[in-house]
Amino acid sequence: MSEWLVLATAMVLVCALVFAFTALRHRRVSPDEDTSETPNVIEYMTMMVGVVYAIVLGLAIAGVWEARGAAEDSVRREAQALYEVSQRADVYPAAVRDRIRGEVDAYVAHTVAVDWPKLTAGENASAEGGELLAKLRSDVTHQSPTTELQAQAYQPLLDHIATADDARHSRVQSDESTLPNVVWFGLLTGGVVTIGLIFTLQIRRSSRELLLAGMFTALIVFLLFLVWSFDAPYGREGIDSASPFQELFPRAAAMAAKA
Repeated sequence: MSEWLVLATAMVLVCALVFAFTALRHRRVSPDEDTSETPNVIEYMTMMVGVVYAIVLGLAIAGVWEARGAAEDSVRREAQALYEVSQRADVYPAAVRDRIRGEVDAYVAHTVAVDWPKLTAGENASAEGGELLAKLRSDVTHQSPTTELQAQAYQPLLDHIATADDARHSRVQSDESTLPNVVWFGLLTGGVVTIGLIFTLQIRRSSRELLLAGMFTALIVFLLFLVWSFDAPYGREGIDSASPFQELFPRAAAMAAKA
């Protein structure tokens, strides 16, 4: 299901629930109820709960945003390091250069075609990706330099492979949800309480009050959806987060698309 469809469905259902509860409460209210005033303590408590929840919600959004940014940085580092390996292999003879570049392309194709769908589905990356990267490292390590230019490129090649390996480990370790379950329980419970408090202000069925209640409810749902969406560092569908690999290795990305 598309994320936008999830958002629209959640907004409609929660707003409909608020409107239905308002209509039900209005039917059951006593005819002599005084709705002209609300006790000051209720207004104060409603304001305080709203402020506290807004702070917690803001911290949650900042946390998942930072985690997603770190995940994107690790992907860029991994792709850029492999790109440098592919380019610096130009100093080797044609047979060695083509073998190294072929191994890089095979790793990238596997990462985009196999690992990324697993990452976006919340599954662990396959072990084959690590094996392909280890094979690349072994081939470069055992390729003894025969010229001064190859000797100068040898250590940087190994450094870039080490950078790619480190970035890969960061990527596979950051594919899980950023927020623990207890935080999600607090966010959802706080959202229910915050929306429920609008009924303590003796909301009626006037169009203006229902409009404001609907907008407030939709805002809470949207912010919770924002946290849920960013809580998946590599997204929840598609392979858009793999764009650094697709941009730097278009041929390998095409191979992955055909696989």
